[in-house]
Parts: sequence; structure tokens; C-alpha cells
Amino acid sequence: PEEILLDADAAARGHAYFRIGAARHSPDHRLFAWAEDTQGSEVFRIRIKNLETGEMLPATVESTTGDFDFAPDSRFLFWTFRDDHGRPRKIFRREIGTDRDVEIYEETDEGFFLHVETTLSGRSILIVSGNQETSEARRIPGDDPTAAPRVIAPRETGIRYDVDDWGDRLVIRTNLDGAIDFRLVEAPLDSGDRATWRELLPHRPGHFVTGFVCLENHLIRTERVEANTRIVIRTRDGAEAEIAVDEPAYALRIEPGYEYRTSTLRYVRASPSTPRRWIDRDLDTGAETIRKTQEIPSGHDPSRYEVRRITARAADGATIPVTILMRRGTKLDGSAPLHLYGYGSYGIAMEPGFSTGVLSLVDRGMIHAIAHIRGGSEKGWGWFLDGRGAQKMNTFTDFIAAAEALIEAGYTKAGRIVAHGGSAGGLLVGAALNLRPDLWAGVIAAVPFVDVLNTMSDASLPLTPPEWPEWGNPLEDEAAYDTIAAYSPYDNIGAKPYPPVLATGGLSDPRVTYWEPAKFIARLRDRSTSDAPALLHMQMEAGHGGAAGRFDSLKEIALDYAFALWCVGLAETA
Repeated sequence: PEEILLDADAAARGHAYFRIGAARHSPDHRLFAWAEDTQGSEVFRIRIKNLETGEMLPATVESTTGDFDFAPDSRFLFWTFRDDHGRPRKIFRREIGTDRDVEIYEETDEGFFLHVETTLSGRSILIVSGNQETSEARRIPGDDPTAAPRVIAPRETGIRYDVDDWGDRLVIRTNLDGAIDFRLVEAPLDSGDRATWRELLPHRPGHFVTGFVCLENHLIRTERVEANTRIVIRTRDGAEAEIAVDEPAYALRIEPGYEYRTSTLRYVRASPSTPRRWIDRDLDTGAETIRKTQEIPSGHDPSRYEVRRITARAADGATIPVTILMRRGTKLDGSAPLHLYGYGSYGIAMEPGFSTGVLSLVDRGMIHAIAHIRGGSEKGWGWFLDGRGAQKMNTFTDFIAAAEALIEAGYTKAGRIVAHGGSAGGLLVGAALNLRPDLWAGVIAAVPFVDVLNTMSDASLPLTPPEWPEWGNPLEDEAAYDTIAAYSPYDNIGAKPYPPVLATGGLSDPRVTYWEPAKFIARLRDRSTSDAPALLHMQMEAGHGGAAGRFDSLKEIALDYAFALWCVGLAETA
């Protein structure tokens, strides 16, 4: 019979905000733990339930980032402490059933993030620290969880690596020796420096190795090439096979599950027109079984839609992939309104997956497009490096180039495009708004990072020191100050005829503080020379991710999309 491990709706009663972070069962299946946030501020509490008795363990873990894992023997919980500045600072080990915590590692670099995990095989407990350009990992033997962590390779500025174990060796993904798009190496389990690393998969420019999973007899990696993800399966003898996909734009994701000794790989496949499918692949025979297809309660026929991929060209010659979703038969005479989405920061790729929300725009006559701009990693890690720090302006001009390419190809015209981005994507659309207000019918800036210069100059804010590698440190670097000042959306609002703008925020947001969108809209109202509205919607009981409840989240999406439809004259269909 079905056993309910956690009823989140019941747990949420009495809380205006409630969100589950990580949730895991112990390796012996006796315990179930989860991290919960009841404010939206990303301060988590870890709770543990005894599955044999149904009772909650009385000792909870407080002041945590929500990051934790069980030791392979199920006797200990490893968890990450969140300091008063909202930064992950220490790793503790707790003997389950007690409230006694033992500090096993402290990260002294305030610009580094921190994470702990147990490998799928159970042979290692890994502590990983790092920022966007440098990382360092430590290993605790899985069969000796109270041992002191041992560094795998000392940190070196500009060198990133991440680790898993595969039998009697480690597999390491790294950019060492100029491997911009990363390569794979192997090393002994007790590796203590890079001298022990040996080539496993050489660097291939344009094939960005984004991650890998180790199963007993197979090493499965993901690569991103021209904004699409590939899954490649490698056996212990070095033979490789790729999972074939025949679509112009698509997204693949591995779901490794809990079993190390298995010959089955579960992965998820989707495209802008095709809902997600969970597929099991037999790694020995290649046979596949669809285990689940995302249900669309209102019904969905993929044949009614068309997915395309075009290429925009930046002023410096860079080619920018643009993914397009539209109703089949849409006239490409420039008359259609268009919803253009982008992000372009931290090396995060905007994958061309499936969204039921976007269909509500497309079914009403809008074309939806994703601009895979620099600052993301859609075309490799070099694509990210070309859109950060001193090169950040490329992110914004790429977005504008994507809009102009869509206009030139007849998908829409200037003044018929609604630009949309969230967080650092809000920075993107805010900068594009200042650079080319004439292009946009409207702009949706969700929890937007628009007060960049002031935020990056305030070292007391939770994310400022960790963010300096991404944006630059204006406190110590004059060139970084000038670069940020040139694009910071709040600082560049001028006397211009701005289109309608909707900015959203969350009162307890620790990532983009609520005053950023508030200041941005206030200055727009003061300086815009047009009569277009500048609107602010503040969630008073939510954080960076918006409302936690399923239906409240849908209401937020509905607000954004109703605004988009109003901007292009389709409000009567909203």
C-alpha cells in the first residue's frame, strides 16, 4: 500500500509561506529527512522522521542552507550551516537521534559556496566548496564517516573540478590545462593532488561537458552543444553510445535515482512542443521504456505547434541560437506579437524545454522565443566567460541582436515584443530596456537584479562577496566600477519614452532585496517621458522564488502573462 512520507500540504498549515528543499531517505530506509523554509528567506530547518514508528525525531537542525545528506551507514547526518550573512559557512556531522553536532569543515573564504553529498555508490562523502571560477573538494571514506575530510586537489584560482567515485577510482570533471569546455580525468580514491590525475575524456571545444553520473558498469555524461543537451553512455572498456534525438531544439536530463548497481538509466526528454517524458533505458541493450508522460489536464496536441531554431548575429560576429515556439501556420509577415525570454548569467543555460504556461501565450497568437545569449553556457563555458565581468555588455547586446533577428526574419516587428526575464534575467531586460526602449511592447522584470552598482558595493549583503567573480568588485577595481555603472539598469534610467514595465519582488528575498525593484520602478515613474505604466507587484509573504503554493504560483504566472497580452493588445483573450 501507498505510504505517505511527507504531506507538505498538512505541514504548511499555519504558515503563510512553506517550501520543501532537499528531501532524502536514509540508505537503510529507516529514516526520512527534509529541509523546510517557512519564510521564503531560504533559512531552512531539517526535520527527520522515523519511518518504522511514524514519529518525528525531537531534535531538528536549525540555521541551515537546506543542504544535507546521510552517511552510508545511516548513523550520521551531514549538513551545511548558514551564517548570519546568509552564506554557507560550515559542515557539521550529527549523530542521528541526538542534538550533538561536530564541526568537520569551515570555509573561510566568504566568497565560496559550500555543499556536502554522499556518492551514489556510498564509497565517498564529498565536501565541495567554490565559486564560479574556482573549486575544491574533500573526501571522507564512506565506510569511515567520522574520519577527517581529505582534500582531493588544493584550490587553484581559475581551476574548477567536481568529483564522483567509480569503483576503485575517482572520476573528475575539470577545466585544468585550458579545457574551457571541460574534460574528464580519473584518479585513485586517495588522491591528494593533481599529479595523480590521468586523462579519461579529452577536451573537445564546443562540446561542453556539463555533468556525469557513475553507475557500476557505466559512466554517463551530459554535454551541451549549440543550446541542446546530449547524453553519452560509456562502458568500462571505453565504448560509447549517444541517445539520439531528432528535433531542432530539445532538453534532456538524467535522473540517476538511488541505485548504483543497475543497468537502467532513467532520463527525462522534452521540447518546447512536447511534454516531459520519463524514459528508462537498458544500458546493455539500448531498449527504452516510457515510464511516464507529463499530463496536460486541458489536453495537448504537439502537432499543432512548430519548433524552430534560428541564428542571430552579434555585432562582433558571434552567432546566437534562438529557439522559437509558435502555432503551426502562423504568418511570418511581422504582424505577430512575440514573447522573448532570456537570462544570460552564471553559466546557467536556458534549455528549450516544455512549459504549459508559455502555451497560454502561444495559443492566443503570440510567438515565444528563447535567446540563448552569452553569459549562459548554451554554447559552452567560453560562452559564459564571454558574458561576464568586463564582457557583460555582450549579454545585453546579444539579447537585442536576437530581437532584431526575429524582426528581420518576419516573426514580429519592433514595438510588438514583450521582453521577460527573472533575477539576473531581470537585469538583462532592465539593461535592454535602457539600451533600446523602442524595441519593446512591454517588459516583465521578475525579482530583478537592477541595482547592481549599489548591491555589489555593499559587502554586508549575503551574496555580494560570492558574486564579485561574476560581476566584478567595484570597491577595489575602478574598471569594474565603470563597467557596472555603464549597464546597471537603475543607474541608467534616463528621460526616454519607456514602454510599459512590470516588476515583481519578494519582501523576504535574500538574493535580490525587495528595494531593488521598488527603487527601479520609482525612478522609471519619475523619469520616463511616456504615459506607459510602470507597475510594481510585491509579494509580502514570499522570497526569491515567489509564492510557494502550487496555485499561488500559477496566479503569479497568470499576472505576468496577462500583462504581456495587454501590452500587445490581446488583453481581451487573457
